[in-house]
Amino acid sequence: MKNEIETVRATAELLYSKIEIEAALDSMARQINQLLADRNPLVLTVMNGGLVVAGQLLTRLTMPLTLDAVNASRYQNKTVGTDVEWITKPRASLQGRTVLLIDDILDAGITLAAIYDYCVEQGASSVYTAVLLDKKLPQSKPITADFIGLSVEDRYVFGYGMDYKGYWRNADGIYACVD
Repeated sequence: MKNEIETVRATAELLYSKIEIEAALDSMARQINQLLADRNPLVLTVMNGGLVVAGQLLTRLTMPLTLDAVNASRYQNKTVGTDVEWITKPRASLQGRTVLLIDDILDAGITLAAIYDYCVEQGASSVYTAVLLDKKLPQSKPITADFIGLSVEDRYVFGYGMDYKGYWRNADGIYACVD
């Protein structure tokens, strides 16, 4: 496994550098600050992938906010998604709150749509979504992100929160696996 993980990183193609990602995060933050300035949002980090994005984005947000997390996954450290597995639900009450979901990537959209629906079912007054990457797919998705940093072709990507079999979430750029 170690050889595979090291080989994937060594042969991956850099799609977005740290500088490009930082600029995208700045742009997202400006949009979020403008729209949610007076809303006192509850920010829900979608774990584990959204951790890096949320950490980078939170320091750019200028309004008062509260923070919690949600962990629902289709991948469980694999490269192919299955059914949504709920690992952790937010502890904070969503009733009457403006919720901002922060995730790493909008891929097929199944997980983010399930979390969005959960927030609505729990009584959130409004739910917004922010993703660092939006993957371009030929089919439609069940949800569209409100705030998008960058787009990417339909390739397997890792870095800045996204992983390859549980590894390389810590890569300081966004990389695509070479086919």
